[in-house]
Amino acid sequence: MSSKSDNRSSSSPPHVVLFPFMAKGHTIPTIHLALLFLRHGARVTFFTTPSNRPFISEHLGATAADIVDLPFPRVPGIPAGVESTDKLPSRSLLLPFLTCTPLMKPNFEGALEALPDVTFMVTDLFLGWTLDSASKLGIPRLSFGGWNVFTTVIYDELVLRGHHVLLEAKGEEVFHHPHFGSIELTVKHFEPHLVCSEFFVEQLEATSRSYGTIVNSFDELEPRFLEFWNRDCKPRAWCVGPLCLAEAPVREAVSHEGYKWMEWLDEKKETPVLYVAFGSQAEVLEEQIEEIKIGLERSGVSFLWVVGQNEKLDEGFEERVKGRGLVVREWVDQRRILGHESVKGFMSHCGWNSVTESICAKVPILAWPMGADQPLNAIIVVDEIKVGLMVETCDGSMRGFVKGEGLERMVRELMEGERGEIVRKRVEEVGELAIKAVEEGGSSWVNMSELIAQMHVRKDS
Repeated sequence: MSSKSDNRSSSSPPHVVLFPFMAKGHTIPTIHLALLFLRHGARVTFFTTPSNRPFISEHLGATAADIVDLPFPRVPGIPAGVESTDKLPSRSLLLPFLTCTPLMKPNFEGALEALPDVTFMVTDLFLGWTLDSASKLGIPRLSFGGWNVFTTVIYDELVLRGHHVLLEAKGEEVFHHPHFGSIELTVKHFEPHLVCSEFFVEQLEATSRSYGTIVNSFDELEPRFLEFWNRDCKPRAWCVGPLCLAEAPVREAVSHEGYKWMEWLDEKKETPVLYVAFGSQAEVLEEQIEEIKIGLERSGVSFLWVVGQNEKLDEGFEERVKGRGLVVREWVDQRRILGHESVKGFMSHCGWNSVTESICAKVPILAWPMGADQPLNAIIVVDEIKVGLMVETCDGSMRGFVKGEGLERMVRELMEGERGEIVRKRVEEVGELAIKAVEEGGSSWVNMSELIAQMHVRKDS
């Protein structure tokens, strides 16, 4: 087999295979992971599909990483060429999209077997079937979900071990992790139809049987959850993040010409700006959009709001906030925006990539989780590491409706209030810890070095 046929000495660089799930929130941190492996001297082969290749090629740039295309299976209801979740015509197609990926297995194994001397592979949590391929070819597999240790802990206990708790929970009924009783959870922190599905449980089981799991976090960010996991759970979690710092740092000296949103921010250097973005896949109700407009307009705060293609705003709103607010409908470089000196707050859906980017930019968060793991991330942001505030919902629940007056109040609190100043100071501290973690000798740097060394020794033994 390819993994064993080439008995080169341990002096040759380790060869790592990476394979993310076909969603931007999974692909982007895997690209960052590739950059990190390359920086540590590893050889990288990146698996993807034809339609996703241009995006990956652009972001890997002129690195030495190899890219292998696998044909994406045809799925009823999903148009040909749609090979990433952000291109799905409806969120209802997400589960069929997820469950069709095992059809890629024969092509994956064929391409994998043709590769020389693979040391180990890191494949997406949602591609649990790759564990069978790895075992067949004698290659250790590590799982990568792109999330934090806390989410790993919660899903392991309440989905893999006790999903009946979620299925039987009613409304606002509170339940707890048996080892972290102070954290209150309700069914609204989850999407039971997805996380309790046979598919999702199978993915968690595959992770539990893998060699390890890579986490986009760092030891100093959530130490009590990391200590618990590596003591009482399996497989070992390796914190090697924040992965966004694998890219070159954002530099203010770079020209902003041609980027209207950056040019607008340049004009606001003396004015604190709130950045508002809910990710590429959030589906915000029209009624909720109306309340966001009311809250932002009444707050008096300057803001840059990135809206989705299907989110309609009347021209009157943009005219009324002209000069103080900018609405953007195009793709933006979020990390570049967060790194701008005028941006002093981030109203976010709390996708973990966005959270880590905000922490690294030292920008506090107004947490507004929409779905998936975001409500759990909001707990981390607000209650655990205390780098943000939570939006006010009408019923006080994690996913309740947000009225304009409540949003106005929380925007002002984050940008001008006493609690906002407290979380602003805290995110400065945490941001410094994040930067140090990925520097040579930092905790994430050491973890990555130890992982590569351990896998290299294992292959040669």
